[in-house]
Amino acid sequence: MNYYAQLMQKIEDKTANIGVVGMGYVGLPLAVEMVKSGFTVCGIDLSENKINQLKQGKTYITDVSDEDMEEVMASKRFLPTTDYSNVSELDAISICVPTPLSENQDPDTSYITGVIDSIKPYVKKGIMITLESTTYPGTTEELILSEFNKMGYEAGKDLFLCYSPERVDPGNKKYSTHNMPKVIGGTTEKCNELGVALYQNYVGNVVPVSSPKVAEMSKLLENTFRSINIAFVNEIAMMCERMDIDVWEVIDAAATKPFGFMKFQPGPGIGGHCIPLDPMYLSWKAKGYRFYSKFIDLAQSINNNMPEFVINKTSQVLNVDGKSINRANILILGMAYKPDVADLRESPGLYLYELYKQAGANVKYYDPHAGSFIDDDGEIVYSVPYIQDQLKQYDCMVLVTNHNDFDYDELANLGVPIVDTRNAFGDYDQTHIHKIGTSTKVSPAHQSLAL
Repeated sequence: MNYYAQLMQKIEDKTANIGVVGMGYVGLPLAVEMVKSGFTVCGIDLSENKINQLKQGKTYITDVSDEDMEEVMASKRFLPTTDYSNVSELDAISICVPTPLSENQDPDTSYITGVIDSIKPYVKKGIMITLESTTYPGTTEELILSEFNKMGYEAGKDLFLCYSPERVDPGNKKYSTHNMPKVIGGTTEKCNELGVALYQNYVGNVVPVSSPKVAEMSKLLENTFRSINIAFVNEIAMMCERMDIDVWEVIDAAATKPFGFMKFQPGPGIGGHCIPLDPMYLSWKAKGYRFYSKFIDLAQSINNNMPEFVINKTSQVLNVDGKSINRANILILGMAYKPDVADLRESPGLYLYELYKQAGANVKYYDPHAGSFIDDDGEIVYSVPYIQDQLKQYDCMVLVTNHNDFDYDELANLGVPIVDTRNAFGDYDQTHIHKIGTSTKVSPAHQSLAL
């Protein structure tokens, strides 16, 4: 049987049944676009809570609205389920599961292998499998193709296998799953052709490359590039602080050059699923070839140590008023890893919270988007309510995430010392606001009081 021609016809007719494994930040928006483009989609996730919400037409993802969910559920072409046996009815599957790091900072691909073990009993010949999870070059062939080869499947003949890295940016109003260019690499030419044919139905611009390894490497290059440049500007911020130069003014001045400069900004650390993890996947894989990347390791070290830099900055700010970080009342403003989302994955705010506790501070946080998290002691920590008079009780506020719905005027006018890690208060010329990348000094007034 010509499985290639059969699947291509189903894709063209939009009669192909598609599955998406992993209903998270990547998988759910992808499934929604598939349904909107006319396909019947099975969304698989082991979380019964997520599946129940989806069945009720409710969302838990910033980039998917309740209206979107109501629309796809009303279409009768979206089946959310925890049951892998539905794979037996599928013609194509996209795998969108997490790929975290282990405690030793090595790649943890157990979610991928777990999915493959779960779908193998139900996979039929002629199916196309596309891995979207961020991972190291070689994963698609080493962990997926090899397993199906053992079952007698041949890529490009009776199994079609591709890798297409996710490029989701939660909360991005300009770029979504539909209009973000999508790289795809198949294990054979026919795999690539089918992958492009399918994805171009719900992605505006599909970019084919020669192999899964190229596609896998492209994703790691994107985010390692960002990690290294963020680390560089973080180091410049620390340098400018030592030299009594405002790094934010320096960056704005440099950014006026219309070519040869890309604007990166310092901050309290790096967060999200990609930038903290992707460089380590690449570094780990390179070591297998006896190649050691100094750039990656140095950038990771600088970025991972930024929370300690913020702690030192907080200590300096408290010292201005003759206070110690020990027993100080500190409020973290913003816990999500980026503005205007509830996503807490790898947020530097979580690490900062623990560091303040270790330093003896009484630390709380306020975030209108991220209502709670579980700390290192296993306790649930809730965002404090926004009550203006109560905010004045804090010895210091630390702006970690510059949400657009913060009332910066009101916060600035409280008179509480502020450590600003994002230049959110850049237009406020007030002595109690202290930006990272600028020096913190005891004013003459404070010096005379100390005497």
